[in-house]
Amino acid sequence: MEEEFLAENNACGQTLLHVVSRGNAIIAELLRLKDHIPHIFRLEKKQDQQKYGELILDFSYFNSSDEYDKKIENSEHLQKLDEEIYKAHGEILTRFYKAFESVHKYVTDLNTFVEELEEGIYIQQTLDTVFLSQDGIQLMCESIYVYGVMLLIVDLYYRGDVRERLVVAHSRHCTTSGSLDHVCQLIRTTGFLNSPSAKRPANYPQEYFRRVPLNEKLVNIAVGKLRTEDIYHQQKALPLPQQMTTALAQQAAVLFVALFFAPNILHNQTARMREIVDKYFPDNWIVNVYMGITINLIDMWEPFRAARIALANTLEPSNIRDYATTHASNLQKLVSETNEMLKEGVLVKKNLLDNVSKVLALARECNVTLRWLMLHTAPQHSVCETVKKCKQVRDQVLADTLDTPNGVLELLLNTAHFENTIRELFKSILNEREDKWAEGKKECTLRIGELEEVFAGTKPLMRVDKNENLKKWFGDIKSHISSLNLDEPNISARKIVQLIQALEEVQGYPQLTGSLQVKQLLDETCSTLRRMLSAAGVRDTVLVHMQIVGDFSYGWLLVDNYTQLMQSGVRADPTLVNKLRAVFLKLSSAMETSLLRINQAGCDGDLSSVSRYYSNQLVGYIKKLLQVIPETVFTLMAKIAHIQTHLIPELPDRLEKDKMKEYAQLEHRFEVAKLTHEVSVFSSGLLNMKATLVGIVRLDPKQLLEDGINKELTSHISKALNTGLVFNPKTKGVDLATKLDELGNTMDGHKRSFEYVQDYIGINGIKMWLVSIFIRIII
Repeated sequence: MEEEFLAENNACGQTLLHVVSRGNAIIAELLRLKDHIPHIFRLEKKQDQQKYGELILDFSYFNSSDEYDKKIENSEHLQKLDEEIYKAHGEILTRFYKAFESVHKYVTDLNTFVEELEEGIYIQQTLDTVFLSQDGIQLMCESIYVYGVMLLIVDLYYRGDVRERLVVAHSRHCTTSGSLDHVCQLIRTTGFLNSPSAKRPANYPQEYFRRVPLNEKLVNIAVGKLRTEDIYHQQKALPLPQQMTTALAQQAAVLFVALFFAPNILHNQTARMREIVDKYFPDNWIVNVYMGITINLIDMWEPFRAARIALANTLEPSNIRDYATTHASNLQKLVSETNEMLKEGVLVKKNLLDNVSKVLALARECNVTLRWLMLHTAPQHSVCETVKKCKQVRDQVLADTLDTPNGVLELLLNTAHFENTIRELFKSILNEREDKWAEGKKECTLRIGELEEVFAGTKPLMRVDKNENLKKWFGDIKSHISSLNLDEPNISARKIVQLIQALEEVQGYPQLTGSLQVKQLLDETCSTLRRMLSAAGVRDTVLVHMQIVGDFSYGWLLVDNYTQLMQSGVRADPTLVNKLRAVFLKLSSAMETSLLRINQAGCDGDLSSVSRYYSNQLVGYIKKLLQVIPETVFTLMAKIAHIQTHLIPELPDRLEKDKMKEYAQLEHRFEVAKLTHEVSVFSSGLLNMKATLVGIVRLDPKQLLEDGINKELTSHISKALNTGLVFNPKTKGVDLATKLDELGNTMDGHKRSFEYVQDYIGINGIKMWLVSIFIRIII
């Protein structure tokens, strides 16, 4: 049934898959555009209001559009300004409108699909039968969830009046399709402002979610399934009771959003809400809605009576203290255990194969504790909290966990490094498994064959007599070894265990105890069989479980809370960059959740676009974080430039012997050497980081260093030019020549420091200098 539902010839499954896939692409577009809203459409500055107030209008324009248009037509100034606005922003305005229109089209297509499903358009498929399929139930629930996430993102990142102005500006200059009225109905302002001081609008967000309602039967079945079943089956990867809420976190986010389409449950159905809280939120109250967009249930469920009552038990001070102290004690234990694991020579293939269960258990514990602490100690979340109790609960958590951001960061670094090491080792083991299996099987067959020959009398050994029974027995053992098949790991594993037991038992026979050579052959065979047993136990499912366990989508935005701590750590120890690389890889794996359905649907255009967006977002963060190294390098180079320019005189062509000490300046030259060593250490910290594939973007550490130093160089030279040639009219006696001499000395100092350190950090300093001077600044 599962394979059939997403088969290419299953129109129902493919239609639903493409709907959900497009929904994820729309979310990426909304997130991409939120950073490109032209500032004039916010009308936050008084001068913008005075200049553009008559042209940039909200939906009140549609009530008197003729009057507004006539006013603009009668004013040459307004016409000219209007043309300038559209010329500058017309293209981006079209993209904004198309993004909002896509949200409406998505929900329309989803409703059409459900109607056609109920009308029997899809042969042998109804709403009920789709929910019987594992893929069907996931996609149906996700179709609701994705629509809800779109609505939340629109209201979270596009203030109501701003998005109205964007739509009006587009509609005034472009002919829109007949969907304009529907789009306006959907995205008109809700009154919501994402500010701690703003009051939440009445009946929010359920009234907003009801503007274009979903099929009621679809919502009821989806909420019921989410409430009672485990639709993603992630408890296989996180099997312990204390890990259940982490295993169900993705489903909890889907249910959280879906409940806004069924507000009656949130308001009135206390028993159902208690059931939901007991299953999904018995020890947590922060939801990762989508790619790090986090929401506090205390705040979001405050207006809903049944939801508020159900959550009250979770928020008992004694319960909060219990959760917080447990995770705080786990934090110290796990940091210690991961430090031990990451010591040189501990995590090697042999140890990993012998301790797979222990290693996976440690990875689970690390991620469960890390998730809880990062979510519940975060200073703020994506949706601003307006309820005082949110701060009270957070303060209690911080007090009970002893507010240890450094400890959380250390656990994050260790966990990411630990997971990355395990993943690389497992991939290597899986790649070598077939060859190792064949090699081990061949070795065992040869050794047992030798013993068969020994007891047959054809290969005599000292103190070993011919024995037909043992010859036959070893012949049977050899045939059993030959029958071992890696494609049947469970059967082969049981056979290997039995073979090892048999070979160990036979060593006690009097005929075998007298020969060290026989004993050695048996011991070597048992050892090889044990390696084969370990190889049979390593499967692709281990990597799948590691992917589930290591999910870090909740940290996509929260990780920025630790940026300053990470930068301080890099300043203190540049080799920390190697551990940061593992964090970047952990972050890049988070985007796989958003790309899953797009990839399944085979939408190559959307896959490329969405991958590029999330990859560029992550690369931007990585550059921001690692800019601390170029900043520090440039600060050290500036000190070198100062010493070389002002304290160490330039050597003449000829130097008199008695002036050698004066020019030597040993203390200053030692200081230059010391600073140069520090420059080399910092640059090496970044250069030693391996090239890293972040999503679809490859990060080259040398390019990162060069770009960072270039950025700092351009900034400092621009500053020197801007400040060095400023004259104070009140100060007399300062002429242009003096200013130019001072500026020349500053510029020459930078140039000399670049010439001096370029070989120590592996960059072409002179080329970089010339580019910055002639291309970036003068041109």
